[in-house]
Amino acid sequence: MPDEDLVFKALADPTRRFLLDLLYERDGRTLTELESEVDMTRFGVMKHLKLLEEAELVVSRKEGREKRHFLNPVPIRQIHDRWIDKYTAHHTAALLDLKAQLEAEESQKELLNEVVKPPR
Repeated sequence: MPDEDLVFKALADPTRRFLLDLLYERDGRTLTELESEVDMTRFGVMKHLKLLEEAELVVSRKEGREKRHFLNPVPIRQIHDRWIDKYTAHHTAALLDLKAQLEAEESQKELLNEVVKPPR
Protein backbone atom coordinates (compact mmCIF):
# COMPACT_ATOMS: atom_id res chain seq x y z
CA MET A 1 0.00 0.00 0.00
CA PRO A 2 1.29 3.46 -0.80
CA ASP A 3 2.30 5.77 2.01
CA GLU A 4 -0.93 7.45 3.13
CA ASP A 5 0.92 10.65 4.01
CA LEU A 6 2.16 10.94 0.42
CA VAL A 7 -1.36 10.39 -0.91
CA PHE A 8 -2.83 13.04 1.38
CA LYS A 9 -0.01 15.44 0.50
CA ALA A 10 -0.56 14.85 -3.21
CA LEU A 11 -4.32 15.38 -2.91
CA ALA A 12 -3.89 18.53 -0.81
CA ASP A 13 -2.79 20.63 -3.79
CA PRO A 14 -5.48 21.92 -6.20
CA THR A 15 -3.15 21.74 -9.21
CA ARG A 16 -2.39 18.08 -8.56
CA ARG A 17 -6.10 17.34 -8.12
CA PHE A 18 -6.71 19.10 -11.45
CA LEU A 19 -4.04 16.97 -13.13
CA LEU A 20 -5.72 13.85 -11.72
CA ASP A 21 -9.06 15.10 -13.09
CA LEU A 22 -7.49 15.56 -16.51
CA LEU A 23 -6.15 12.02 -16.44
CA TYR A 24 -9.54 10.76 -15.31
CA GLU A 25 -11.14 12.44 -18.33
CA ARG A 26 -8.57 10.99 -20.73
CA ASP A 27 -5.84 8.68 -19.54
CA GLY A 28 -2.42 8.39 -21.15
CA ARG A 29 -1.67 12.08 -21.65
CA THR A 30 1.81 13.35 -22.32
CA LEU A 31 3.56 16.06 -20.33
CA THR A 32 2.95 18.48 -23.22
CA GLU A 33 -0.77 17.73 -23.19
CA LEU A 34 -1.01 18.23 -19.44
CA GLU A 35 1.12 21.37 -19.55
CA SER A 36 -1.23 22.93 -22.11
CA GLU A 37 -4.12 22.65 -19.62
CA VAL A 38 -2.50 24.51 -16.70
CA ASP A 39 -1.00 27.94 -16.29
CA MET A 40 2.51 26.95 -15.22
CA THR A 41 5.85 26.00 -16.63
CA ARG A 42 6.74 22.57 -17.94
CA PHE A 43 9.10 22.17 -14.99
CA GLY A 44 6.26 22.99 -12.56
CA VAL A 45 4.00 20.33 -14.09
CA MET A 46 6.90 17.84 -13.96
CA LYS A 47 7.33 18.51 -10.22
CA HIS A 48 3.63 17.90 -9.59
CA LEU A 49 3.67 14.71 -11.66
CA LYS A 50 6.72 13.48 -9.74
CA LEU A 51 4.89 13.88 -6.45
CA LEU A 52 1.80 12.15 -7.88
CA GLU A 53 4.02 9.28 -9.03
CA GLU A 54 5.64 9.02 -5.58
CA ALA A 55 2.15 8.73 -4.08
CA GLU A 56 1.39 6.05 -6.72
CA LEU A 57 -1.58 8.08 -7.98
CA VAL A 58 -0.01 8.35 -11.43
CA VAL A 59 1.89 5.69 -13.35
CA SER A 60 4.09 6.72 -16.26
CA ARG A 61 5.11 4.63 -19.21
CA LYS A 62 7.55 5.40 -22.02
CA GLU A 63 6.18 4.96 -25.51
CA GLY A 64 8.86 5.72 -28.03
CA ARG A 65 10.13 9.23 -27.37
CA GLU A 66 7.08 10.15 -25.29
CA LYS A 67 6.20 9.44 -21.70
CA ARG A 68 2.49 8.86 -21.07
CA HIS A 69 0.84 9.36 -17.69
CA PHE A 70 -1.99 7.18 -16.39
CA LEU A 71 -4.27 7.58 -13.39
CA ASN A 72 -4.02 4.92 -10.70
CA PRO A 73 -7.19 5.23 -8.57
CA VAL A 74 -6.23 2.42 -6.16
CA PRO A 75 -4.55 4.64 -3.51
CA ILE A 76 -7.59 6.94 -3.41
CA ARG A 77 -9.87 3.92 -2.97
CA GLN A 78 -7.66 2.62 -0.16
CA ILE A 79 -7.87 6.01 1.56
CA HIS A 80 -11.64 5.94 1.11
CA ASP A 81 -11.95 2.45 2.57
CA ARG A 82 -9.62 3.23 5.48
CA TRP A 83 -10.65 6.76 6.42
CA ILE A 84 -14.08 7.52 5.03
CA ASP A 85 -16.16 4.40 4.55
CA LYS A 86 -15.79 3.03 8.07
CA TYR A 87 -16.87 6.34 9.60
CA THR A 88 -19.89 6.83 7.35
CA ALA A 89 -21.30 3.29 7.52
CA HIS A 90 -22.64 3.75 11.08
CA HIS A 91 -24.14 7.15 10.27
CA THR A 92 -25.77 5.87 7.10
CA ALA A 93 -27.35 2.97 8.97
CA ALA A 94 -28.60 5.33 11.69
CA LEU A 95 -30.12 7.68 9.09
CA LEU A 96 -31.86 4.78 7.34
CA ASP A 97 -33.28 3.61 10.68
CA LEU A 98 -34.49 7.14 11.46
CA LYS A 99 -36.10 7.43 8.02
CA ALA A 100 -37.94 4.13 8.50
CA GLN A 101 -39.12 5.17 11.96
CA LEU A 102 -40.39 8.55 10.75
CA GLU A 103 -42.16 6.99 7.79
CA ALA A 104 -43.82 4.44 10.09
CA GLU A 105 -44.98 7.22 12.44
CA GLU A 106 -46.35 9.19 9.48
CA SER A 107 -48.24 6.13 8.25
CA GLN A 108 -49.71 5.62 11.72
CA LYS A 109 -50.85 9.27 11.84
CA GLU A 110 -52.49 8.98 8.42
CA LEU A 111 -54.25 5.77 9.47
CA LEU A 112 -55.42 7.37 12.71
CA ASN A 113 -56.74 10.41 10.80
CA GLU A 114 -58.75 8.09 8.52
CA VAL A 115 -60.26 6.23 11.49
CA VAL A 116 -61.14 9.36 13.50
CA LYS A 117 -62.65 11.40 10.66
CA PRO A 118 -66.04 12.82 11.61
CA PRO A 119 -68.96 11.59 9.50
CA ARG A 120 -70.26 13.97 6.83
